[in-house]
Amino acid sequence: MSHEFEIVQDVVVKATPEQIWKAVTEDTSAWMFPTDQWPAVRTVDEYPTRLVTRMEGPDGWYNQLEHVLTPGPDGTHLHYVHSGVLTDDWEQQYDGAAKHTVFYLHTLGEYLAHFDGRPVAFSDVRGPDASEAVDAFEKLVAHLGLEGASAGDVRELELPGFGIGPVTVDFRNANFLGLRTPDALVRVFGRNAFGDRVGLTVHDFSLGGPTPDEREARGEANTQAWTEWLAAVYA
Repeated sequence: MSHEFEIVQDVVVKATPEQIWKAVTEDTSAWMFPTDQWPAVRTVDEYPTRLVTRMEGPDGWYNQLEHVLTPGPDGTHLHYVHSGVLTDDWEQQYDGAAKHTVFYLHTLGEYLAHFDGRPVAFSDVRGPDASEAVDAFEKLVAHLGLEGASAGDVRELELPGFGIGPVTVDFRNANFLGLRTPDALVRVFGRNAFGDRVGLTVHDFSLGGPTPDEREARGEANTQAWTEWLAAVYA
């Protein structure tokens, strides 16, 4: 059975509407994941204040994103609406999607505040089967030595592909962990809470002005390094 859903978030991002517009249309790999492979149609395109993109499929299926951008004294107010149709385990899917949305929009702000416009090498890594366990996310946090860490804490950590250095915990709750190094954002997703494996994305801004081939090679190297690291965490 299918169910229509709507996820609404209102946040203030310390950036201009133009910066946010570019981030959500061109630079999604820098803070979320690549979206250029999806055949979305811009049903509303009012640069730089309102954007609505929509995908449609058989039997009434659709997925729609709306961004309304209003400048203000402390940044830009982003009114975000994700609507569409979920099937099967829709309640768990909705819960996961709503919680992911909060984390993604926070990461959008982190990207624009610290790495805006820098070329990115993107990696998306899934943990092994063992990372589906109930305590899998907490096990990863403990492996990093961050059990008692809160957002804003700075720790010396050794991260795959980046070595030892200062790492800022920019987001921390029961399901998600955000880490920021001087040259990267690492996003950890406790998807074991939603029936999947723990996963993470690496947004590596350390290359300067790389070619597409160089970005792809760095992304592959980071994927390999973090895959091996996750295998060790859950061995």
